[in-house]
Amino acid sequence: MSSIDPSGTFTLGDRQVKRLGYGAMQLAGPGVFGPTKDHDAAVAVLREAIASGVNHIDTSDFYGPHVTNRLIREALAPYPDDLVIVTKIGALRGEDKSWRPAFSAKELTQAVHDNLRNLGLDVLDVVNLRVMFDVHGPAEGSIEAPLTTLAELQRQGLVRHVGLSNVTSAQVAEGRRICEIVCVQNQYNLAHRGDDALIDELASQGIAYVPFFPLGGFSPLQSSLLSDVARRLDATPMQVALAWLLRRAPNILLIPGTSSVAHLRENLAVTALDLPDDVMTELDGVATRPE
Repeated sequence: MSSIDPSGTFTLGDRQVKRLGYGAMQLAGPGVFGPTKDHDAAVAVLREAIASGVNHIDTSDFYGPHVTNRLIREALAPYPDDLVIVTKIGALRGEDKSWRPAFSAKELTQAVHDNLRNLGLDVLDVVNLRVMFDVHGPAEGSIEAPLTTLAELQRQGLVRHVGLSNVTSAQVAEGRRICEIVCVQNQYNLAHRGDDALIDELASQGIAYVPFFPLGGFSPLQSSLLSDVARRLDATPMQVALAWLLRRAPNILLIPGTSSVAHLRENLAVTALDLPDDVMTELDGVATRPE
């Protein structure tokens, strides 16, 4: 039994994964651009994650670009049989470090092949379509054309399962009319709870929800309240935020990222943190407290 087993499992596509996974974004250079600052440390983090029982890694070939996928291949190939690698397409990095939409059929097809090549795979477990109508967050607009392209790549056998990222509830509904959607990846945390209804709907359908930025968007007062709870529980604010997410809904899969083995172990130790009901009630109120 690994140390993260108490977090439980949930279905991702046709596989059961631990609810506590790992996000590789921070292994790229500053601003998720350029080479990793410490190659050996990055490799060590990936190997420590697997040794700790993690079997769900989130990545993208536009991290770097190409940096995190190549590190994953170097550190972990040949891959463990139970490892599910989730990647995403729909963006490119400009030379000025900008994030640019890459939604054409040609760009999406190239992105899938880039991910396959740099990860050293014949088929990608899960590919999320990252919607880029607004780089700062979800924005309405039809995703039919790009998602149809991704669904065709799935039919060709290059992709097993399809997910969506940075999307609205309407886009999730549109996507599910085009192909099976196995996961949704959006920003969500104690302070950012716009997806509450969506999470519950997806849970009822057996679809995974993968939140990013577990500490993003907090006001100073909200951060202070979270820190107060953390001190009382002899934990870090990040551990409390992650523990709250684990209890929030059974379909939530966590992918906290780090480039430090020590920080990785701290994140994974969240499985030993039991939030009492009164603390959950207090934390539930964080999003609604005025500054």
